[in-house]
Amino acid sequence: MDLHISLDGRPHLTDAIYRQLRDAILEGRLSPGDRLPPSRELARQLAVSRSTVTVAYDRLMSEGYTDSRVGAGTYVSHELAPRPSRTAPRPSALRSRAIWDSVPIPRAFRRPAEFDFRAGIPDARLFPYDTWRRLQSRELRRSSVGKGAYGDPAGDPELRAGIAGHLALGRAVRAGADDVVVTNGTQQAIDVVSRSLLAPGDVVAVEDPGYPPVRLLLASLGARVAPVPVDDEGMVVALLPDDARLVVVTPSHQFPLGVAMSLRRRLALIDWAEEHDAAVIEDDYDSEFRLGGRPIEPLQGLDPHGRVIYVGTFSKTMLATLRLGFVVVPGALRHAVQAAKFVSDWHTAIPTQRALAAFIGEGWFARHLRRMPSRRWPPDRPANPA
Repeated sequence: MDLHISLDGRPHLTDAIYRQLRDAILEGRLSPGDRLPPSRELARQLAVSRSTVTVAYDRLMSEGYTDSRVGAGTYVSHELAPRPSRTAPRPSALRSRAIWDSVPIPRAFRRPAEFDFRAGIPDARLFPYDTWRRLQSRELRRSSVGKGAYGDPAGDPELRAGIAGHLALGRAVRAGADDVVVTNGTQQAIDVVSRSLLAPGDVVAVEDPGYPPVRLLLASLGARVAPVPVDDEGMVVALLPDDARLVVVTPSHQFPLGVAMSLRRRLALIDWAEEHDAAVIEDDYDSEFRLGGRPIEPLQGLDPHGRVIYVGTFSKTMLATLRLGFVVVPGALRHAVQAAKFVSDWHTAIPTQRALAAFIGEGWFARHLRRMPSRRWPPDRPANPA
């Protein structure tokens, strides 16, 4: 193992090595049975003579801290019982912002549920694991991935084109590849859009009830979150605050009530956004799945003004653990959203993006979607993972 030993400003080198190794043993940083570096190697790392290290090792062994095994090296003695750290934690002068004290860390997913009624989690048994593994392996072997260079913050070009094509055919979303930014799920999509639009103190209207993490995210950015009631036609547009800079809605399948926003409300929301110079984030998180009837036309397709920002995710259709999402942005916001993605985490994992591009382009995604809604719950038999 690598040990940090400092000899700066210490005139007695052997004593300094001895004391720092002894303290590491007593404080539990070195446990019984741990192997110390070979004396020759440690001497090279510290730029001292080997005899300096050997004398320190001999002293540790003579006092019972270590054992030496011929041909095997020097180990922390098993005779020493594990000891709690003697180093008291240092008090910190740092204080986080108060908003973070109110954000709960999710713990519901730490263990599998016997009867899982949580929303937004696709049946993992229906995912084509063998196909996905093959695509991932192929992309990892490609020389362009193996070069290890950073990628475009907006995402892999093939994936962006694949997403745009899927949305045009499946959701009538008007988008070209240049309008798509790949993100780590819906949450990051809303984050980068909000960063590009909002200043601290700006008002954001959200559905009430609605998805709690979005409220927490917006509050953490310094926005003033304004809950707007939802009825059987969706968000009540007439109750939107006049000073709202941004509206976040789930019109196709409201979370958590499940209602679809009526056409008259959709048109009213688009007109309201134009009248109040506001933007609308349309979170279309699971429109691929529905109990019956025809797909509901997205807000983005009804918007003639370029005020609707369309957000989607593959976490609800493929696997929640993939954390792959996207946002379709109007041209006026394209640079700002890509810049926000860049300063957030530069880009989403390239091999995963390219595997998903192939998954879409080779027709596997369409097959997966066709199979998912047709399955009974629970399935009569385990799904074929191929």
